Amino acid sequence: MKSDPRRDWDDAFANMAHIPGSEALPAKWAAQAAQYRDSGLHIQSDIAYGAHPRERFDLIWPDGPARGLAVFVHGGYWLRTGKSDWTHYAEGARASGWAVALVQYTLAPEGRLAQMTQQVGAAIAEAARLVEGPIRLAGHSAGGHLASRMACADSPLPGVVQERVAHVVSISGLHDLRPLMWTKMNADLKLDEAEAVAESAALQRPRSGASLTAWVGGAERPEFIRQSRLLAMMWEGLGASVRCVVEAEHDHFSVLEGLRHSEGAITQAFVGPQQEG
Repeated sequence: MKSDPRRDWDDAFANMAHIPGSEALPAKWAAQAAQYRDSGLHIQSDIAYGAHPRERFDLIWPDGPARGLAVFVHGGYWLRTGKSDWTHYAEGARASGWAVALVQYTLAPEGRLAQMTQQVGAAIAEAARLVEGPIRLAGHSAGGHLASRMACADSPLPGVVQERVAHVVSISGLHDLRPLMWTKMNADLKLDEAEAVAESAALQRPRSGASLTAWVGGAERPEFIRQSRLLAMMWEGLGASVRCVVEAEHDHFSVLEGLRHSEGAITQAFVGPQQEG
């Protein structure tokens, strides 16, 4: 399965090619993340949840007692980046009083998507052992896919952890993976139809009582907007509380900026309004 003559799926998923100046973004993120880590916060780095070198997460603690656990799963098309590239996006949740876990997982082609789903579940379970209270999950792009898989009926999360998950925010997430089989990146992802269906949240049932927001930028590639709307439409009426938010003029990367501020609308969707007093 090499191409779909009806549509250029490589272009449909190409974010940086349609964002002016995007070639400078990876270095910018790395610098901002490093500066944030060096700002004197209480950070526990490289907490192991498995034996593989990528099976690690960082835990950033708030200034006072934690309201609960907020988990952020990074993107990069399951092929690139890691937890340390996105540390600064923890600030909105941290400033709102949450302990924030930044999770990473084995990348393709070494890892398969089904394996990544299991790894993220294991990471959340370990973080939940360290932090009491409710759990809020978020992920961006490929991370949005992995976060939404935690809200499916076949979630890898242990039952006692599932019961603590109050809400999931899939930011610019991918929820129907079948079109990825038409892309060049599938040479590394190695998706076949069986795995694409099994790992697509939109094609699975939500777990009973799941609460999820599909959040996407209004200036993103049309496929990402379609994917967010699709999840909300498919899960409507299946026992989940689900909504789709298309945020104004944001692109695939600027949509994350609100996570850096406790008053950001996306932060409040993630962890709820900041407590007073």
